Amino acid sequence: MREILYLEVPTPDTAGVCRWLQTDWSAPLGQGVEKRLTPQGILLACPGDRASALSVFVWSLQRTTYLKVFRWGERRFPQENQWVQFLKNAVNQAFPPHYPAPPQIDLSGQNIFQALAPHYPQTARFFQRFPEGERDLRRVYWWERRWREGVENPQTPPQTLKIQPYPSAEPTDYDLIYIGGALGVIHAAVMARLGYRVLLIERLPFGRMNREWNISRDEFQRLVDLGLFTLAEFEDLIAREYQDGFNKFFDANNPPRLKAKVLHTPRVLNIALDSAQLLERCGEKLRAAGGEIWEEREFKQAIVHSNQIRVEVLDLHSGETLTAGGRLLVDAMGTASPIAWQLNGSRAFSSVCPTVGAVIEGLDPQVWNPEYGDVLNSHGDISRGRQLIWELFPGKGRELTVYLFHYHQVHPRNPGSLLEMYEDFFTILPEYRRCDLERLTWKKPTFGYIPGHFSVSAQDRRVAYDRVLAIGDAASLQSPLVFTGFGSLVRNLGRLTELLDTALRRDLLQGEDLDAIRAYQSNIAVTWLFSKGMMVPTGQTLPPQRINAMLNTFFGLLADSPPEVADTFIKDRTTWALFSRLALKAARLNPRLLLWIWQMAGTKDLIAWLGIYFEFSREALLQTLFRGWFPQWLQGARPWLESRSPRLWLQLLSWRYRLLAPSPGK
Repeated sequence: MREILYLEVPTPDTAGVCRWLQTDWSAPLGQGVEKRLTPQGILLACPGDRASALSVFVWSLQRTTYLKVFRWGERRFPQENQWVQFLKNAVNQAFPPHYPAPPQIDLSGQNIFQALAPHYPQTARFFQRFPEGERDLRRVYWWERRWREGVENPQTPPQTLKIQPYPSAEPTDYDLIYIGGALGVIHAAVMARLGYRVLLIERLPFGRMNREWNISRDEFQRLVDLGLFTLAEFEDLIAREYQDGFNKFFDANNPPRLKAKVLHTPRVLNIALDSAQLLERCGEKLRAAGGEIWEEREFKQAIVHSNQIRVEVLDLHSGETLTAGGRLLVDAMGTASPIAWQLNGSRAFSSVCPTVGAVIEGLDPQVWNPEYGDVLNSHGDISRGRQLIWELFPGKGRELTVYLFHYHQVHPRNPGSLLEMYEDFFTILPEYRRCDLERLTWKKPTFGYIPGHFSVSAQDRRVAYDRVLAIGDAASLQSPLVFTGFGSLVRNLGRLTELLDTALRRDLLQGEDLDAIRAYQSNIAVTWLFSKGMMVPTGQTLPPQRINAMLNTFFGLLADSPPEVADTFIKDRTTWALFSRLALKAARLNPRLLLWIWQMAGTKDLIAWLGIYFEFSREALLQTLFRGWFPQWLQGARPWLESRSPRLWLQLLSWRYRLLAPSPGK
């Protein structure tokens, strides 16, 4: 018996595909070939010749359909190659890729559950189990509609940032105005403690967010070093610290050389934070330092004057429009940021991870030990044009936070759907972890669009404008692997704080000055090829096992390496030597890897990546030449250089941080 064809049929209607095979599809049968029906498909056989037959069958997994063809016997079936190609073309024509959009709904005579139940029955059903499920499902729907508007109309983003070159006569009440209270409050508290007048504006009730946060001890240490938290306070914020995190990708359909061992990463995202308490503590520290928080106020627009920036917000309770003036606006609105869309248009984000999940309780400990986490896990191949990946993190008590996401190309025809993902989540969670959804306690939904940008240089994306600076997901400078805007912000918080403090003290608030504060790192940019290799281009179909094979190639090498190698690579500390060594090993292990990446990324992106690798190599050389003496020289030159040429000082200070990236030789 030999497998000769494996296809993913992008539809959850497996029974419909089986009926199509049995009744609608007409095979180019040769003389004497019979088509016999089987429970899961068909059998093609030649009467009197038991040495050669083809079995075609389908099955369901991950709310999609898979099809395989096996040859029975050693002798080839008559016209086998032509027959297989004919079947493949017929399947692709009958079941093309489909990218559904959420329906337009009217809630005047029905609630959100009733409106969405015909389209997303499992989602409507289980959201009713959450304590505030109606509000949360409304927000999922709102978030998807808003994301789609930006993706489908990239040339006409809302003009919420307006320019008035003359000075404003109104008083400047604040130094910093932060829009967005999740990531925003962390940095706002740091800057308020430095003595700056800070205002934080949040659309939701302050302290509410759609995600949970995980981190490692050495990364959270950045917040301790900045004086925002003490070590004792950090211990109080820990909901759970697990023993080990697992990384494993489905490899049942991979050849033996591309199967991989479980990669253990015990120090990656191994601490689950109590996110609500973290935000509450940051809010308390912000207010104690004199800062203000405006909650349930929605950003409408900002007017940039030569001497300040005026922000207009809508009070969601009274409907009143409020204004505030500041020296600088910090955009922490994440993927929904209209400022990011306006500044970059279609180049705002080049990839995204639609992410859904929930905080649950009641999973059988015989199925999952709460001392362990899943950092990255797949339990099947490509599903309806997406490689679905799970994360599972232990939380407080017996709570678990479970995420389902996929890496996705931002495309106007296919923006990516949270509601489709939630329907998948509630349907296939029992496949991933044996459980009865009815017996689980549903504590809180977690969802969002986590953006990415394939940066080819430090200047190819605007994260700053005059008196405007983006951070977190709005800046979209995070890792393409496992870290989101939270991880990026924490890792770069020292850099962001020192450079922004310098810019404010020296009144360097023009776009070209603020652009020096960006957190671009060539060692992170060079890894975007990994996320590019984890997404199916819109309109294309790939061999179902392709992405898992690529992931197993790289993660298998990490599993066979010393633990510190995986820790360095996944935590975005990759050096030129380490990256180059792993890339060469991967090419030797899987010679077709570069061809696969070229097919998925395209010639243009592959050439762009080669330019990034050249820049990575150049910076590694500069680090070798300068990092041994330049930081010390710059510190010695500060007394005279900063006062005489503050703009040059800011640029050199920014360059120093790039030099202090991981050593190129390690």
